[in-house]
Formats: sequence, C-alpha cells, structure tokens
Amino acid sequence: MQKIALLGRPNVGKSTLFNRLIRSNRAITHDRPGVTRDRMEGLVRPRAGRPFGLIDTGGITLDEHARPASGPAGLRGFEADILRQAEEAIRDAAALCLVVDGRDGLMPFDEHLAAFVRRQNKPVLLAVNKVDGLEQEDAMLAEFHALGFPMLAVSAEHGHNLRALEEELGDLLPPEEGEAEGGEDVLRLALLGRPNAGKSSLVNALVGESRMIVSDVAGTTRDSVDVPFTMDGQACVFVDTAGVRRRTKIDDVVERYAVNASLKSTTKTHVTLYVIDALEGVTAQDKRLVDLLDERKTPFMILVNKIDLVKRKERAELDKAFKEMLEFCPHVPVLQVSALTGAGLKGIVPLALRIREECAVRVPTGQLNRAMEEVLMRYQPPVVKRSRPKFFYLTQAETEPPTFVFFVSDADRVLDSYARYLEKGLRRLFGIEHAPMRVRFRSSHAKKSKE
Repeated sequence: MQKIALLGRPNVGKSTLFNRLIRSNRAITHDRPGVTRDRMEGLVRPRAGRPFGLIDTGGITLDEHARPASGPAGLRGFEADILRQAEEAIRDAAALCLVVDGRDGLMPFDEHLAAFVRRQNKPVLLAVNKVDGLEQEDAMLAEFHALGFPMLAVSAEHGHNLRALEEELGDLLPPEEGEAEGGEDVLRLALLGRPNAGKSSLVNALVGESRMIVSDVAGTTRDSVDVPFTMDGQACVFVDTAGVRRRTKIDDVVERYAVNASLKSTTKTHVTLYVIDALEGVTAQDKRLVDLLDERKTPFMILVNKIDLVKRKERAELDKAFKEMLEFCPHVPVLQVSALTGAGLKGIVPLALRIREECAVRVPTGQLNRAMEEVLMRYQPPVVKRSRPKFFYLTQAETEPPTFVFFVSDADRVLDSYARYLEKGLRRLFGIEHAPMRVRFRSSHAKKSKE
C-alpha cells in the first residue's frame, strides 16, 4: 500500500492530525514539544478513493545546511535520531505532507525543512494547521505562499477541512499498480516490559533495520509504534511500547499516557512478548505485570534479553527466579534471547504462531466428555465439608482463550488445587501447552459459578 509521510518541526500538530486522519488515538498528543520521537504508521480510509498508509514522524529541527539543530527540551539529544527516522519514512513514502503552524506563522525551522523536503523529488502538500475556519484562511496562509507548495488550511483540533485534506493527499499518490491490502493472516505482536529492557533493540534486530530509536535514556519510546515485517514467509506486525514502571514512579504526564497505551496494546494483538533484562533479573514490578497478564488471560511469552551478557554459572539462578515467578502460570514459555548477537530470535515467531493456534482450539463435545472422565479417573476430587463434588459434564464456552466449563453438583466444593490439576489435565489432552486457559465450575442448581 502506498504511503504518505507527515513532516514538520516540533509542536505543529502532526500527531493530532495523524490521529484524526486514521480515526484512532494512536499517537500520543500533548502541548509539550518533542513527544513524538519514533515514526508511526496508520491507515487512512477516505470516504472517496482508495486507502493509503500514513506515517507520523517526530519534530524535525534543521539548520540552513540541512543538519540537525538543537530542538526544544523534549527533543534535546534526539535530533539526529529523529531526522534519521524521518529520512526512513521519506524513503518509504510515495508523497509527503509538510505540516506548519498557522498561528505561529512562517518560522526559520519551517523554511529549512521546506528546502530539505523540496530536494526529495516527491509530491508535496503543505498543510497549514491550527486554522480554525474560513474567515482566518486568507490572513494565516499569506506568508506560506513563499514556500511554493500547493497548500490547504486545516485544523486537526477542530476538524476544519480534514475531509478535503484526505482527498488532496490521495490525489498526490501515483496510479495504483494493483496492490492488495492483504493483512488477513498478519501475526500481531505486542512488546511489553520495563524501560531499558531492550524492546526497541529487539524490534530492530528482528526487522533487520533501525526502526526504533535506541538510547540508554529510560522512556525514549513514548508512542506504541506499529512495525510491519516478514519472517520466513509469515507477515507480522510489532507494536513496540513504552517501558512500564511502577505507577508511583510515573510523575511525567506524557509517560503516564504511554504506560496506558502499552497495556492497552496487549488487547489488540495475538501474542504479547514480555521483555526482561537478564542483567537486572526478575524485579517486583515484573512479577506484578506478569500476574496482571495472567489474570487478564493475555497470550504471552517471556523474552529474557541480553542473555549473552550473563555468565553461564549465573544462568541457573536466573532460571530459578523465572520458575518462581511463573509458579501460578507455568504454561508461559521463556525464551533466552539477545538483540545484540541474534541468539534465540528465530524462535520467537514460530512460538507466537503456536500460541495463536492454541488460543483458537475448539474441542468437539465427545472429546470433551471423554477427557473429563479420564482426568476424574486419575484423581478424584477431594471431599470438602463431608461431601465430594460430583461432576456431570464438560463444555467449551469460547475460544481466545479456550474456556471450559465443568457442570458440578456444588462449585464451592471444588478446591483451587483440584482446579489447577484439572487445567493441567485438559492442557495435556487437548495439546494446549502455552496459551492461556479459563476453567470454570458451574453448580447444577442455583449456586454461583466458580473460576
């Protein structure tokens, strides 16, 4: 699918415009300059015309020689990285949209960036943002004519001219060459973990290019950024998320938005990859987040990154720590990987595909009840309050995750330890090794169900 890149200096409203055009609050928006650093992709579906991809980029600050210049405080130190990301977006794009701020007027950074964009030899539309109505257009557009681009006044915040912008952007694209949208069998993967665990480095290593800015500064990644790639013929999309810290340590309002976006992204993907720094080991925050993922029945695996830096004699202690953390969700697989050396990376996609397949397992009724008989014969339910619960039959209520309901004489008499035994038995009989599973118990009379 053909793409258009949004370019502009910091705080001209590119991310707000991006969200409005793709009709989703994907990019974090804030009055503070420098919130967007990595590039992000979305899909625009115009009411008329064919869909096209849209790439949001960070605020670019260039001097008159097209070199990175010092930007606002939020960007300080990332200017060169942001320019490199923007250059990648330009290479991917068939056309460009240069965004400026109509309220601020024409600024030197706008002029320098316009000169840079002009040299790319691609169709360009100038979007003059923050123009809230027709009555303001003449006065606010006047000085931007000097840039020499076709332009349109818009307001991302108030929706002025957004449909016209969709049409103008679509008209910039060259004729379609029969590309199909595809994406039906795309494996969607979310990345989650504490700051500096190496999530962005893992994305870059798997995709084979520097798609994410990598820095020792915690909190570099703020947006959840979709990164499409293909591995061994399987189309995939990585959603790289901001690092998650304890809520008491999240005193930056932008980071608070990022953490919420990180947790939300796990609900929109097939499998979540929880990344842990092997050098730091398992922390209390890791345990809390793993418990949260297990409680939500999120399909996930754990990637122990930077394993190349751990001495072999220390790995046994690391394995023990993971076994303790996963005591109540032993189905979760653990892969030891290294973004630097590539160790273990080839196993991620096949394992994620397996988890996705297990989540979709549907067991026929006959097999369900044979399985129930087998697990009950191996180990009968314990007597509780002078009575042993009687099991009548088993059904599968849903998939994703597989959910099984036992109908029993009294759900309150089924002990948690016996529930874990039954889950283990069903996993073995149905071949569900790593996917999450729900096992519920419903009384045959008016008693409440138990999970």
